[in-house]
Amino acid sequence: MKDYSRREIGLAASLSCVAGFVDAVGYLKLGGFFVSFMSGNSTRLGVGIGTGTLVNAARAAGLIALFLIGVILGALVSRWGRLRRGPVLATEAALLGFGAISFSLGWDLAGVTVLVLAMGVENAVFQREGEVAVGLTYMTGALVKAGQRMATALTGGDRWAWSPYLILWASLSCGAAIGAASYLRFGAAVIWAAAVLVTVLAVRALALERANA
Repeated sequence: MKDYSRREIGLAASLSCVAGFVDAVGYLKLGGFFVSFMSGNSTRLGVGIGTGTLVNAARAAGLIALFLIGVILGALVSRWGRLRRGPVLATEAALLGFGAISFSLGWDLAGVTVLVLAMGVENAVFQREGEVAVGLTYMTGALVKAGQRMATALTGGDRWAWSPYLILWASLSCGAAIGAASYLRFGAAVIWAAAVLVTVLAVRALALERANA
């Protein structure tokens, strides 16, 4: 992430926090399944198949499929028109808002569906040449890169190149803690908080992109 400005790193950290927040809510709502962490769902898919718990396997497979659709949607939105990040964030905000409305009306299935789609869309915010440059909803890669940069620092290289990756990890973890605590107190309605934050980020991104267009 050395080529990104502090503003962009701040945006990435904010979105990772949102991903952790939403994933914690989804995890508690679904009783141990994820809405953004597809590695966990892939493991649950395999365990479900291996143990013959086909209901769990089917649920995990459905969540993975929805996430993939969200990724496709985000990629298509980012390639449509001159503006990129703003429209992607606006799409994510709209999905989160619909999710919050769905939960408020008791439409839990619809709510979970759009949360997974929103998390897939989020990964299109940081792209280069059509590829994801910064993963926002999964942190294994960030931790690996942080460890590699720490090794570089210990052998005479850049002393702080590891910090942006650790910031991403810490942001997602803090978001998950806040999301879990909020869900236990207020229920799934807390998704409104994520929707509002992403809406603010979308408005800001659209303004910056239009100013630089």
